[in-house]
Amino acid sequence: MSEIRLYVSTTESQAEAILDLLTQVFGEEDFAIGTTEIDEKKDIWEASVYMMAEDEADVRSRIEAALKVAFPDAQLSREVIPDVDWVAKSLEGLKPVRAGRFLVHGSHDRDKVRSGDIAIEIDAGQAFGTGHHGTTAGCLEMIDAVMCSRRVRSALDLGTGSGVLAIAVRKLKNIPVLATDIDPIATWVAAENVRRNGIASGIVTKTAPGFHSTAFSENGPFDLIIANILARPLIRMAPKLATHLAPGGSVILSGILASQRWKVIAAYSGARLRHVRTIWRNGWVTIHFDRP
Repeated sequence: MSEIRLYVSTTESQAEAILDLLTQVFGEEDFAIGTTEIDEKKDIWEASVYMMAEDEADVRSRIEAALKVAFPDAQLSREVIPDVDWVAKSLEGLKPVRAGRFLVHGSHDRDKVRSGDIAIEIDAGQAFGTGHHGTTAGCLEMIDAVMCSRRVRSALDLGTGSGVLAIAVRKLKNIPVLATDIDPIATWVAAENVRRNGIASGIVTKTAPGFHSTAFSENGPFDLIIANILARPLIRMAPKLATHLAPGGSVILSGILASQRWKVIAAYSGARLRHVRTIWRNGWVTIHFDRP
C-alpha cells in the first residue's frame, strides 16, 4: 500500500508554526511530521505529514480543519511516495559514526577503524539502526556509560531493528543478550548482523510481538533493558517493561523527541523507576532510568 505525504509550502517561520499545530492535532499518533528546507535563498519550506493511503481521508480532513482556523491561506498539497526501500537508499555512502567508544561503519569503511575503537559493522538494509540517527547514537553513548559504571549480567534489546545495540552490549561484556522485534524481517537482519560482527554465541534473536512472549520470562529478568522505539509505545509499555527489570537494573530509552521527554519520565516514574540522566542529540533524547 502506498505512502502519502500531505504538505504545505511556506516560509521557515510559518512552517515551524504549522509543525507545532500539527503536533498538537496528532499528539502521540503514529504519523511522521516534519519540516524540510526546499530553497534557502527564497525561504521556501515544507511542513509535512506522512501516512498510509488508507489513512489519507481522515488525516486530510483533520489537517484542513486545523489550517482553516489558524492558517486560512495555506494550501495543502499531496505526494505519493514511491515504493522504494528508502532506508537502504538513504543510508548509501554514509560515513562512520562515533558514539562513546563505538564506531559504527559499513563494510566499505573497515579501514576507518582505529586502535581502541569498538567497531560494529552495519550496512544499509531493511531494518532501522545504523548509528547515524540521533536515537541510535544516543543509545550507544548511554550503553557505554552505563556498562562502565554499573553491574550488568544480562540485557534485553527491545525492538532491536538492525541489532546494533545488542551487538554493542555483547562487545562490551561477555553476557547473555536477548534481542527482540515485532518484525520478523528485522529479527532476521539482526541475526545476520550478529554473525557479520563475529559473535558466535551470547545473543538470542527472537520475533516477539509483545511481552506475553515466553522469550522474556525464559531469558529475564534483565539487568539492562534498552528500547529505542517511539514515545507513545514506550509510555504504554512502562508497567510491563518494569516487571522484567532485575533489582538494581537500568533502562535506556530512546526514539523520544525532546518535547516528549516529560511524558516518558512521568510514565516510568509511575512504574517506580528513577530518572538518572538524559542526553540530547539532534532534537532527540535518550533517557536512563534505574530501579533504586
